[in-house]
Amino acid sequence: MTRISLKKNEDRRIKAGHPWVFSNEIGRIEGAPEPGVACELFDVSGTYIGTGYHNPHSLISVRLLSRKQDDIDSVGFFEQRIAAALAHRRSLYPRMETFRLIYGESDFLPGLVVDKYGDYLSLQLLSAGMDRRRGLILEALQRLLSPKGIIARNDVAVRTMEGMTEEVELLQGTIPDAVLMQENGLTFEVDLRNGQKTGGFLDQKENHLLLQAISKDTDVLDCFCYSGSWAAHAGFFGARSVLGLDISERAVALAGRNAALNGLSDRVSFEECDAFDRLRSLKLEGRSFGVVVMDPPAFVKNRKNLAEATKGYITINRRALELLEPGGYLISCSCSYHMGREPFREMLATAARQAKREVRLVTARSQAPDHPVLLNFPESEYLKCLVLQVV
Repeated sequence: MTRISLKKNEDRRIKAGHPWVFSNEIGRIEGAPEPGVACELFDVSGTYIGTGYHNPHSLISVRLLSRKQDDIDSVGFFEQRIAAALAHRRSLYPRMETFRLIYGESDFLPGLVVDKYGDYLSLQLLSAGMDRRRGLILEALQRLLSPKGIIARNDVAVRTMEGMTEEVELLQGTIPDAVLMQENGLTFEVDLRNGQKTGGFLDQKENHLLLQAISKDTDVLDCFCYSGSWAAHAGFFGARSVLGLDISERAVALAGRNAALNGLSDRVSFEECDAFDRLRSLKLEGRSFGVVVMDPPAFVKNRKNLAEATKGYITINRRALELLEPGGYLISCSCSYHMGREPFREMLATAARQAKREVRLVTARSQAPDHPVLLNFPESEYLKCLVLQVV
């Protein structure tokens, strides 16, 4: 097994529980430096730290899977880890069959994401180490869950940083054109082959319930609606009307089908448009809403474009606040890790000043608990969801 030693004074963060070792923290490598090969990590004095895998071509050079000298190249290791993650999800959602089963580092399987959509699994192998062990992972999943089909949604740019290609691949069984999932009493269609991420978004399911107390008998605007989950929840909870906006023709069609699936087409409608432009034109038309949902895709891909992305966040949230009736609510979200919690609040305060609206914070939420946050791994927390009220 490859043996990797850290430089002097480069072990504190890792010994505190962070699972990543960056390439500039490594002092010495003994063994074959192949992408994804198993390795043991030691400090400069030779004290064992943990076992993981190594990729000499990645900035994140080592990802730790265990603080013990486990055999990470065995089916048993993956079966044990996945079984523990499954038991945790079952305790969270005893009657739910759609959830995030594996959330990478937070389930001590860095570089692996697995979402369960009923009888089907959609996974992402985001690192060379996990891609190298796909056979072990598939065998463990089959033993524990016996899925009807497993698809790899490896069409993500982060794989290129690990020296791998982007691809979508059927790994086992069959995958239907559409899978139905249940959430909060509603039914949604999921496209596991072509949908965003692994097919859908599972991290807002608790936050969707925020609409229950504020959307009844109101007009609701859902920006960047994608599959229409916020919009459908608003309609389900008694909104007078709901308008969803998305620039994607495919997304608008999907959202429309989801509204129809739930018998909501009479009050929930969608437009294919640029949300930035439509927010401006709605104001010119004199429209107003009791609730506006702002849940855009990640604007901040890295720290370099944080300042530019922040301007975009300010613009859309300012325009949303300008459309709210007195006493109305803005649900504003960001799934960009590099947009931290405090900068996100400061951005919203700036948007409110520019909109000349006085707002108060009603509640602040994060991602669903099947996307667990490790306190020693801050990168595991990414979602911000704030509810503001115009006063």
